[in-house]
Amino acid sequence: MKRTNTVNCKRSTRIADLIIADISDILLKQIGDPRIKSVTITGVKVTDDLRMARVFFVEMGKDTCEPQTEAALHNATGFIKRELAKRLKLRYVPDIAFVVDKSFAYGSRIDRLLAEIQEREADAE
Repeated sequence: MKRTNTVNCKRSTRIADLIIADISDILLKQIGDPRIKSVTITGVKVTDDLRMARVFFVEMGKDTCEPQTEAALHNATGFIKRELAKRLKLRYVPDIAFVVDKSFAYGSRIDRLLAEIQEREADAE
C-alpha cells in the first residue's frame, strides 16, 4: 500500500520550501538595504545532495532586474547563508546562488501580445 504524504516527497523539495520561507523572511525583516526591499523570492531549486541552492527572484513591478539589485543580493549572500544556518537544522547549509527569474518577464510579454491581439480583433469588428 502506497502512502501519499510528505514521506514520499523528495527531501530536497522540502528543504527548498523551507529555504523560500526563510530567505523571504530574512529579506523582509533583517536586511536594511533599500535595493533589496522590492525583491520577491519565486522559487528555489536544491540539488539532491543538498549542497547547492539556486534561488530565483524578481523585482516587483519590473520585467527586468536592476544590476544594483543583483549586486546587493550577491553581497548579502554570506549573511543570508549564516541566517539560514541558524534556522535550518542541517549538517550542511547549501551554497546559495541568486538567479533572476525570467519566467515573469516572459509571462508579461505573452499578456501584452494577447492584449494586442484583442485590440486588433476589436478594431476589425
